Amino acid sequence: MAMTKIDIVQNVTNKLGISKADSTRIVESALEIIKEQLSKGDTVKISGFGNFVVRRKNARRGRNPQTGSEMEICARKVLTFKSSNILKKALNGQKTT
Repeated sequence: MAMTKIDIVQNVTNKLGISKADSTRIVESALEIIKEQLSKGDTVKISGFGNFVVRRKNARRGRNPQTGSEMEICARKVLTFKSSNILKKALNGQKTT
């Protein structure tokens, strides 16, 4: 089961003991700030969590998997995430120091 934005808002409400409206504003603001920075091409580093990096992919030749015909794949930007060592250890049940 995936955690949704509503679930995050509810967790913030429960952990901080603030209203759901305030929690919603906090979560929405944080996500908006991250989105703005990424749209500028900046890296977003969250200590203990990981890095969000925008990478540019050049145009290239590819194949349509259904027809097998060659086609041009346009240049584009992609978002990548690299988790921190702290997050990796937490995911694997190891103690963080």
